[in-house]
Amino acid sequence: MEYITLLAKLLPPDRVTTNKTTLQNHGKDESHHTESLPHVVVFPVSKEEVSEIHKIASKYEVPVTPFGLGSSLEAHVIPYHGGITVDFSFMNQIVEIRENDFLVKVQPGITRTQLNKTLKPYGLFFPVDPGADATIGGMTATNASGTTSVRYGGMIDQIRDIEVVLADGSIIHTGSLATKSSSGYHLNSLFVGSEGTLGLFTEITLQVYGIPEFTATARAVFPTVANAVDAVVKILQAGIPIARCELVDSYSMKQVNNHSKTNYLESPTLFLEFHGNESGLAQDVAFTEEIVNDLGCQEIIFETDSKASSLLWEARHNLAYAYIHGTPGKKLLVTDVCLPITELAGAIDDARHTLNKLDLIGGIVGHVGDGNFHVLLMINKNDPMEIKQSEEFTDHLVKYAITRGGTCTGEHGVGMGKKKYQRLEHGAAYDVMITIKKALDPLCILNPDKIIDKY
Repeated sequence: MEYITLLAKLLPPDRVTTNKTTLQNHGKDESHHTESLPHVVVFPVSKEEVSEIHKIASKYEVPVTPFGLGSSLEAHVIPYHGGITVDFSFMNQIVEIRENDFLVKVQPGITRTQLNKTLKPYGLFFPVDPGADATIGGMTATNASGTTSVRYGGMIDQIRDIEVVLADGSIIHTGSLATKSSSGYHLNSLFVGSEGTLGLFTEITLQVYGIPEFTATARAVFPTVANAVDAVVKILQAGIPIARCELVDSYSMKQVNNHSKTNYLESPTLFLEFHGNESGLAQDVAFTEEIVNDLGCQEIIFETDSKASSLLWEARHNLAYAYIHGTPGKKLLVTDVCLPITELAGAIDDARHTLNKLDLIGGIVGHVGDGNFHVLLMINKNDPMEIKQSEEFTDHLVKYAITRGGTCTGEHGVGMGKKKYQRLEHGAAYDVMITIKKALDPLCILNPDKIIDKY
């Protein structure tokens, strides 16, 4: 292929490869979706190299797919049309730390834990925590959020500027260093969540925060999901600065106990975390305890010791592994939806009812402070009936959310898995998205068939 020859002239031999193992490693992600290999993988180190790669791809109308760590869950990085995979693992540097502006400029290949390790000596941290140690580029591309979104928001709330290489190789910036702006169209919002379909990111400017003076965690157990969700609403209405607010259903608490050798009550449970100063948090903790007890809380345990807090959150973060190890012979399928908080309890109860009706093994967890929840399904991929049932369940879950003012995905992104729901969710606005895609990528070479069908 002539374009591969040109790429080999552009980049050193160790940064352009058709090695079979490398291709296989870039033909999958953490999802259940079918694998598909690129024709070549390239490892750029600068925006100029990414620009030249795009120019070659445009000339030969070759697909270009970005790749971070492959931790995505909806086939975002799987190159179903072959072509070029651009791996950003060599572009993993911090460009600049502006500690007095609470800003940091990074390349897309740096992971969130690498970033926070570097920020810590400055007394700063980056709050978005999707669970996986994903790259900042991938998190920006999918508009990731996670456990801290109730306090700090998702990726869209942290972005000041993105350096983007467009399909034709031109390079633009989407924002500035200013805290706010009323100038022009809001391009940050356009590119965050675009999943590599409008351009590839080569530098991202993020807002960061001071490390909290004091942290407290809690585990609160309730008789029903509705009681737990009501408690979350009351906590938020009270203005308590809660940083994390996670719901784990009773079935999942059983998996936690089996995997982590804990003896937690196996009922709907909230995992909570508070950030602030010690005296202020003492009042917040007391107020929270009063609120949850009024709503039927069966047990609430607070922790301020860092080791004990880590063990508490470790149980929540390791839940996926608890299901995997507790259900041998089956593969994990994770999906997510997001609804108004007032619809959340009903959606979770409906999801559990549907799981039981279809006789599927699965648990429900959620970032209930912002209405986002996940279902962890354990599926035998060799059983056509289970595959069909899992698809039926996901379809029901998504349509339930959309018909109640929600969205098909709160943080995992669209990719291939949720693409079929875009028209249902967005209506005529989906045509506007198609128009934008065609304007910026007329040849449809940027991550084709993700979010929008290949044209």
